[in-house]
Amino acid sequence: MGSVLWLECSSGISGDMCAAALLDAGADEQAVRRALESLPVEGFEVRITRVVKSGLDVCDFDVVLDAEHENHDHDMEYLHGAGREPGHSHEGAQAHAHEGARANEGVGDQAHAHPQGCSCEGDHAHPREGAGAPAHLHPHEGAQAHEHRGMAEIAALIDAADMTPHAREIAREVFAIIAEAEAQAHGVPVGEVHFHEVGAVDSIADVVAVAAALDSLHVEEVVVTELAEGRGTVRCQHGVIPVPVPAVVNIAAAHGLVLRVLDVRGELVTPTGAAVAAAVRTTDKLPERFAVKRVGMGAGKRAYETPGILRALVIEPVE
Repeated sequence: MGSVLWLECSSGISGDMCAAALLDAGADEQAVRRALESLPVEGFEVRITRVVKSGLDVCDFDVVLDAEHENHDHDMEYLHGAGREPGHSHEGAQAHAHEGARANEGVGDQAHAHPQGCSCEGDHAHPREGAGAPAHLHPHEGAQAHEHRGMAEIAALIDAADMTPHAREIAREVFAIIAEAEAQAHGVPVGEVHFHEVGAVDSIADVVAVAAALDSLHVEEVVVTELAEGRGTVRCQHGVIPVPVPAVVNIAAAHGLVLRVLDVRGELVTPTGAAVAAAVRTTDKLPERFAVKRVGMGAGKRAYETPGILRALVIEPVE
């Protein structure tokens, strides 16, 4: 057997955490940037930097959107169902500056139709610290400015990206898994699911980046043993919902993902993170003996009581 990728999710998983961890583990940054720059969307830039998490030097993957689409994703009180809506003041926000401020940029031509089946979990509240990626639009501000798109629109965006067929297949599979979970959560056919939060450009960018990065690593197997999750509630577009959110629960049930709930208030596993794990996992068992070839660590963005790091280890089984 050749190289194996182990996604070690002891602080949860989300799209941007995974993109960062894979890049840190040696994925081709140019392939990732090429795919992202070829997406037919505007109003965002990607920053790949180093940050300190729990005293460790780790990679941070951040899709930065313009001010119009700020979504106050860093206001933890609001996200957990307490406190005011953060429309004009940031006093209640956690002190992680821009880290949690990734917004919910719309991509596409149609103004919000808000049809039946609109995704409410999507990456609505990416644990920008525990699980890291954003894409949350709060129901109060700017909702009318954001768009809803179905799988056909998202598939067209993915198809337009400059990436390999295998990377494109990964990206499509991730969104198909989310669409199925959302359809089940909302009681509608998959064809009627329209993505609001997940369809935002930052989440599309996360998925495209993960797909291009993973493809460039050329691993033969992907190990995901378990996903650490938090507890409590989180706010999505349609109200306050329990953690794990319905989409994550549905993905875990459909794809046999093992969850381990920590005594942490917050959402550590996002729907995009769960869908990535489900789409790329080939086994839930590590080799009995292995050599570690490369280690990548990706930063989350929210301040939860976890290290906020996703590790991606490239390993080789030892006979």
